Amino acid sequence: MGKIKNFLKRKDIVFSAKRYGIDALGAMAQGLFASLLIGTIIGTLGTQLNIDIFVKIGDFAKKVSGSAMAIAIAYALNAPPLVLFSMTTVGFAANEIGGAGGPLAVLFIAIIAAECGKAVSKETKVDIIVTPFVTIFIGTLLSILIAPYIGNAAQSFGNAIMWATNLQPFLMGIVVSVLVGIALTLPISSAAICAALSLTGLAGGAAVAGCCAQMVGFAVMSFRENKWGGLFAQGIGTSMLQMGNIVKNPKIWIPPILASAITGPIATCIFRLEMNGPAISSGMGTCGLVGQIGVYTGWVNDASKVITSFDWIGLVLISFVLPAILTYIISLPLRKIGWIGKNDLKLDV
Repeated sequence: MGKIKNFLKRKDIVFSAKRYGIDALGAMAQGLFASLLIGTIIGTLGTQLNIDIFVKIGDFAKKVSGSAMAIAIAYALNAPPLVLFSMTTVGFAANEIGGAGGPLAVLFIAIIAAECGKAVSKETKVDIIVTPFVTIFIGTLLSILIAPYIGNAAQSFGNAIMWATNLQPFLMGIVVSVLVGIALTLPISSAAICAALSLTGLAGGAAVAGCCAQMVGFAVMSFRENKWGGLFAQGIGTSMLQMGNIVKNPKIWIPPILASAITGPIATCIFRLEMNGPAISSGMGTCGLVGQIGVYTGWVNDASKVITSFDWIGLVLISFVLPAILTYIISLPLRKIGWIGKNDLKLDV
């Protein structure tokens, strides 16, 4: 038993929720961002501005999303170079075979393949053959055997959420908005979760509302402590910056969560806000305005969609105006009774 522990330690193979559920999942989202998401944005610009080269570049970026995710995951697991490079094939296979639920298949399979590759790395004199062979063989074999089932399960679960949201837009608008918003602020990836579940449509719109409530809410609520630097860092960066303060005083989380519980059903019931762009955009909120670009991408890609002023008003209200106003108003009595102290929201920005 001691030998196994020493071997795993030497290979930096750590079986933990943080390593796989936070580090790997977060890295997967970055891989998606650097391929599918940025490719979609470039492609949309090309389509709208009638620039063919943008469309071609966007298409190339989107096609390598599986490889980008797997490489990012392996990087987060501190994989050595040969393992890292071999993940190109593993990610492509898992994403391709996993279908709509490909990102979740990539997450599971890339973790296993990377850890197996790390285990054999530099253990033989023919490492240049053994390490990529083991990594690619195990990753691709698992892709063939289980990626369709993982993908179908993720797709089915995502479809169930979207079906429930269409059936009960008020209740599910609250549930999806609050939960995805919380995930965005926690040190896990709401974007990766939305991508893994292919969360789009009305449920995707609720997810956008929840993420915006957290980011814009914290940015505005903490303006007196953090000024303009904090406003931009949280408003178009990430509300995750407040995680340390939340641990110290969880009550500061109440205003953004309540705001998301209000904006979620407004998005689903009144404005019928849908995210029909890339599913990853559902979990990005106002980060680089990716959520809003995703909604717009869905509009322009739908030939039957007529974009109205009501659509724009809804997007602006849900993304910026309501989160700012609601969170600020809700925070005032909490400051008055001392639940939110003078420097409880202070960031080092």
